[in-house]
Amino acid sequence: MLRWLMGGGREPQGLSEKSSMQSLGEEQIQNPYTELLVLKGHHDIVRFLVQIDDCRFASAGDDGVVFLWNAQTGEKLFELHGHTHKITAIAAFPSSGACEEKNHLILTASADRTVIVWDCNSGREVQKVSCFHSTVKCLTVLQRLDVWLSGGSDLCVWNRKLDLLCKTSHITDAVIFRLVVSTEGSEGWDVLEVKRLADHQDNILSLVSVNDLTFVTGSHVGELIVWDALNWISQVCDCNTWDPSFHTVTQQEIKLSQNQHEVSIQHLTSDAECVFAAVGKGIYVYNLQMKRVIACQRTAHDSIVLHIARLPNRQLVSCSDDGSVRIWELREKQQLPAEPVPTGFLNMWGFGRANKQVSQTAKKMQESTTTYSLELIGDLIGHSSAVQMFLYFSELGLVTCSADHLIILWKDGERESRLRSLTLFQKLEQNDDLQLRF
Repeated sequence: MLRWLMGGGREPQGLSEKSSMQSLGEEQIQNPYTELLVLKGHHDIVRFLVQIDDCRFASAGDDGVVFLWNAQTGEKLFELHGHTHKITAIAAFPSSGACEEKNHLILTASADRTVIVWDCNSGREVQKVSCFHSTVKCLTVLQRLDVWLSGGSDLCVWNRKLDLLCKTSHITDAVIFRLVVSTEGSEGWDVLEVKRLADHQDNILSLVSVNDLTFVTGSHVGELIVWDALNWISQVCDCNTWDPSFHTVTQQEIKLSQNQHEVSIQHLTSDAECVFAAVGKGIYVYNLQMKRVIACQRTAHDSIVLHIARLPNRQLVSCSDDGSVRIWELREKQQLPAEPVPTGFLNMWGFGRANKQVSQTAKKMQESTTTYSLELIGDLIGHSSAVQMFLYFSELGLVTCSADHLIILWKDGERESRLRSLTLFQKLEQNDDLQLRF
């Protein structure tokens, strides 16, 4: 079931007591998402969204049901029943590039200690794995190797036929593993432990791969560590960059006197230059080359930021426990330093080596004084409870899921209006009700 709404939707609970966060007001010129579709079907918290292809996605959550949707129309394609408890993980498992037949599969894990493989084209259950001794909490697909991994208290590697290739047990810490071909000459694989990420003071909550050489982790107490992906050593460790007061107290005092959610790094995303971190209620942009935060919004939302993603054109989207979804733009602000006064007669007229040196110094000063800011350009209010995560579908818009049991498709109002006008024009032309004159 779906219903069509225009504009803002319902006001989330708890917004009557406003904090010091930014507010846009009614005019949001740079916010394209002026229309929305509300999708109904779930009966409990919707925690997961996964993109299947360019126009389809799946949703899952605490009701144990998986829904497949059309991102353009909001049509419910399939309703998948097979789990008896809440969904704990979901992943898309498309066919590898070498396969002639393109199959779109998804994997779902549940608290019922099973993993199910679903066919997205038919909505049918392909196969179920029920040999787990505990709940599978994460699923990862290695498409190049055509295998998938399930993680919890055990790490298991499976092929597309759901044969168990290898397994390692009793995982308690953050560990890097290497997947290698079995030495026995069979078609199996071996999992080798490479390194334990013991540099963090507390639990690792988020991890993002920047490129083939670098990945970044964030912890519950606000530590951000940049790792070398070749030898797995720590390159940079920024502890509590988000809260200067943390430099004046001990780690034990932090745990006793500070609210951990205010500095915990809930989610990370990145591009080639920066890591974007959701920290407490704020959003921070950490430049990997400068090794420092270059822009931030300490109070981006009224409550904890749960998910963040980078969009084209230097934009970010964030969603929060307060029920809001916000669009941000990273803007560069150039601050020009005062022009140095040259000394000497030749320098005054622009001659001589000294003037060249002064110009180079001024140029460096100008580059070093470049500052950035995160500006709020869109505020999407439609959910009445915590927004868990979202997907970005380019021209088709944004998809969000929430604890209010709803999924919302946020649409570009101008684009949708053009499409409706084009459809009407085509219908009139087909019915000979419109005569074209040249």
